[in-house]
Amino acid sequence: MRKPRLLYVPFWLTYVFLYAPIVVLVAMSFNAGGSPYSFEGFSLKWYGELAGNAEIRQGLVNTLIVAAGSTALSTVLGTLLAVGLARHSRSRVLDAIGVLPAVLPDLVLGIGLLLFYVWIRLSLGLHSVMLAHAVFGMAFVAAVVRTRLAGADTSLEEASRDLGATPAATFLRITLPQLAPGIAAGALLAFTLSVDEFVIAFFTSAPTEPTLPIVIYSMVRFGVTPEINALATVLLAVSFSVVIAAQRMTRLTESFS
Repeated sequence: MRKPRLLYVPFWLTYVFLYAPIVVLVAMSFNAGGSPYSFEGFSLKWYGELAGNAEIRQGLVNTLIVAAGSTALSTVLGTLLAVGLARHSRSRVLDAIGVLPAVLPDLVLGIGLLLFYVWIRLSLGLHSVMLAHAVFGMAFVAAVVRTRLAGADTSLEEASRDLGATPAATFLRITLPQLAPGIAAGALLAFTLSVDEFVIAFFTSAPTEPTLPIVIYSMVRFGVTPEINALATVLLAVSFSVVIAAQRMTRLTESFS
């Protein structure tokens, strides 16, 4: 029995509502005119203007530094957290605490981290944003790696220990290679989240070292320009590319499960 076509109407309307603004934004980034609301012809000049903007370039450099550092921390801590929760703990409380940074509202996490930095007298800068992003990034890495751990062959680890290998050697030579696809997927996800994150960076960064989302916020307060549309399009392309790569890594992880 065929389903009535009217059932698909809400489905497609939802997609239009979600993605039509993004399509308009991308189209207006190629606008030859200076108005962000009327298309006056195709042009790439706003991408050239974007490349020549020193403030945006510095914001991008700051964002990449933070994203690279937080991704490295998130990957290491998230992997160890996943292994610890899956192999050495059966506590639901610890499981909940491990994923708590991923489900907390960004506003709450940002304010909490700012108060913590003030309490320990840590100066604000790129290092404080990096640590803040690592806090929630490791929760996402741990979730992805635990998916891989659920399907890992524990008999190989047991055989390694029976043959006299130390726990460290077993982890490095047996466990870690099995987790590699999941670790890579988690790292890509953590990198994407760090690049796009605004609220936590807003609370934990120094005014002299803003990340790119903060630079964009300071620019759009005075109105959206085609240059902002071009920047948003570039970020959209980067985010989609990294998310697709992470998704493929996750599928690879599931295929080996």
